[in-house]
This record gives sequence, C-alpha cells and structure tokens, in this order.
Amino acid sequence: MSADWFRRRFLPRGPLPAPRPPRPRASPVPYRRPRFLRGSGSSSCTADASRRPDARPVRSPVRGRSLPWNAGYAEIINAEKSEFNEDQAACGKLCIRRCEFGIEEDQEWLTLCSEEFLTGHYWALFDGHGGPAAAILAANTLHSCLRRQLEAVVEGMVATQPPMHLSGRCICPSDPQFVEEKGIRTEDLVIGALESAFQECDEVIGRELEASGQVGGCTALVAVSLKGKLYVANAGDSRAILVRRDEVRPLSSEFTPETERQRIQQLAFIFPELLAGEFTRLEFPRRLKGDDLGQKVLFRDHHMSGWSYKCVEKSDLKYPLIHGQGRQARLLGTLAVSRGLGDHQLRVLDTNIQLKPFLLSVPQVTVLDVDQLEPQEEDVVVMATDGLWDVLSNEQVARLVRSFLPGNREDPHRFSELAKMLIRSTQGTDDSPIQDGQVSYDDVSVFVIPLHHQGQGHSSH
Repeated sequence: MSADWFRRRFLPRGPLPAPRPPRPRASPVPYRRPRFLRGSGSSSCTADASRRPDARPVRSPVRGRSLPWNAGYAEIINAEKSEFNEDQAACGKLCIRRCEFGIEEDQEWLTLCSEEFLTGHYWALFDGHGGPAAAILAANTLHSCLRRQLEAVVEGMVATQPPMHLSGRCICPSDPQFVEEKGIRTEDLVIGALESAFQECDEVIGRELEASGQVGGCTALVAVSLKGKLYVANAGDSRAILVRRDEVRPLSSEFTPETERQRIQQLAFIFPELLAGEFTRLEFPRRLKGDDLGQKVLFRDHHMSGWSYKCVEKSDLKYPLIHGQGRQARLLGTLAVSRGLGDHQLRVLDTNIQLKPFLLSVPQVTVLDVDQLEPQEEDVVVMATDGLWDVLSNEQVARLVRSFLPGNREDPHRFSELAKMLIRSTQGTDDSPIQDGQVSYDDVSVFVIPLHHQGQGHSSH
C-alpha cells in the first residue's frame, strides 16, 4: 500500500499534513528565583541581562524582609555563560516533630505528634550545571528530606547519649560481651540525617530528571543550626568559611576533579563502558601526542596517590578524563553527552563537577559549636558558590568582611549589603575593593550568616 494510494483514498482534497515535530518534554519544575527574593525585581534576571555585563544587577532581598538569624544574601547572574542563573538558594526554619511508637505492642509504625518539638534553621546553595532544573529541584526538596530524616532520630538527639533502643529496652544485660556500646554522640545523628537527606534528595532528582527528559545536576552547600551547633554539609565546589577578628576557618571541603580523582578513575576502571571508547582514565602530567608513542612517561591510576612510569600505548592518546589541576581542573567526560551516553550513566561517572550531580556524592560535614565559640559582634559564616571563590581567596574575603562590618553596625541590612559588596568585588568594577584584574563571569550566590546572639534560643523541647 503506497502513500499515493492512501492520499487518493482518504485525502482527495489535498496532500497529507506535514508531521508535527516532537514537543519538548516539560521541565519538572518552572524556572524561578528563590522565594525570599520576590519583590526585588529578580524575576527579570534572565538571558537579556546576562548578555550585557553592565546590566548584571546584584540582587538581594528587599529591605524589611529578614532571613533566619538576620542573615544576608545576594546573587548575580553570569555573563553569557548560560541562559539562566543556574545557582539556587533556600533558607528557612526547620520545625522537627516528635516521633512516638504506637501504644499497641504489635504496632510497628511511628506516629507523629502535631506539636513542634525541636527547631532549627537552614541555609542552602545549589550550583547547577547543564541547566537549572536539578538545582531548582534540590532547593525545593532537600529541606523536606532533611526534616524527615531528623524526625526519625529526634528522640535520640534530645537524650544525653543517643540510646540504642528508642523504646527504652536494655540490650543483652545478661551477656557482658554485648553490653558495651559505641560512643555515639548527638551530632552523629545529625550528620547521619544530613547524609541520608542528600541521598534521598538525589534519588528524587534522578527520577524527576529522567521522567522529564532533562539532563544536568548540581552541587549542594548546606548549613543547619540545631541545639547550639552549626552543621555545614558540602558536596561540590562551593565553599563556606568562618570569619572572626583574628581567625579564618574553612568549614567545608571542596569536591573537585582533582580531589575526587581516584574515585572517578576507580568508577571508570569498574565500568569502562562509561568511557564510551573516547577517554582514558589514566592521568598524565600533560596531554599525550602521537610523538609520545613508545616513550616511558609519568602516569597514575585509580589505586595510586603517587606517580610511576609506563610505556605509552595508542589507547593512552585518548582524551584524559581529568585535565588540569586545582580549581582549574576539569572533567572532560562531559564530552560524552553528545555521543549518546545516557545521563544516568554519566552522572555515575561525573561525581558533581562539570555536570555536578548529587549521585554518589556523600557530603563532607563540619560541625561548629556556636555556644562554645562565644561569637563576637562581627563573627560571620560566609557561604558562596564557586563563582566567588574562583576570584577571591579566603583571606581576601575575610579582609573585606573585617573592613565592612565595623563601620556599618547601625544598618539592620548590613549582612546583605556585605554579600552584595563581596559579589561586586568579583566584577572588576572601578569601585571594587579588590583591584587585581580578576573577574568572575560565573553565577555568584552568597549567604552571610551572623553568629552573634545566636547561641540563645536555639532549641525548644
């Protein structure tokens, strides 16, 4: 049966209509800026603004809108790097309810009391890659995952030492071999809740992106205040630091292709199909050329922290999976996107740098005891995405903080003003306090969290 016959038989009055192009699948979440920026005019900060460097406004919450702990926030979109701002931010109050076992002995589930049992606060930054979808999903999901995970352990958190059995039963009192328990602290439960929340959120992001046909991923930098302590969890290349009058303390460990090198290489060793025949997992001091064939050159593999020599083979001339060093290191495996490697597979290999997924990224968690710190008036935590740290060092940020805050004590919005000043310091403008010629063309998002007067009223139970 020919197409001509079909046309004559069923469409005598004209030709077949042209086939409609397939409609793109809808994004799992609409693009928008953080809720606390509403009213600041930030909704217009899209492609048109990014095309003109002089029209890249620094956005911050409108005056009169306070964030938890009176924290400051500011952000700026990139300069033609991508169509949208791929950073996302979230903050708010964590209201953790108490979990109780059912009255009946055979009732295995937990019931949640309606009253608030423990409170804390939450600040988070997400840096997307390959589009803003993953970062938006994380900003709308991670805090809910964290609250659920904390509610599962809150009974243990309020105890002097987390008991093994929440029901209060003793464990093997007749057998001394099994009586001794490990020294588990309250903060270990919070760390476990953060790690589980990251994993749960990652699964949600993976499902949503797959269902909507989206690609990409994001980093996450999260600060949580609970019971007088600040927990900073990081998976990615954003950074948090504590700035005091006489101290600068890193509060996060960055994930870069260099720091994650051995894990990335090991995944490539276990799943060589992920390299799609395009890359070599081996690392060399430089990109190899045809002239290097047969020569003995330095190299290292996934099991090595040091270096050795090997004779160059033809397979070694492929693109290296990891290129460069330090903050300039890049994961070249993202080239496989255009060669048909599925997003899920690539996410397994990529480990949150170029495509920045959560997948397989166990966060690094640092605990700051705010009560014991006895914070002073100008003590702050600065959280920022990599667009800031690519230009400014910890010490430069600390100098800017110390020079700004003492002269602005009467301004109730000084912490947002400080966040804006930090961003302007990355833009190479004439009024920038840092005049070394470096400019950040990336998205930049900054939280400034003051610690003074935050030790009291940190919990209720």
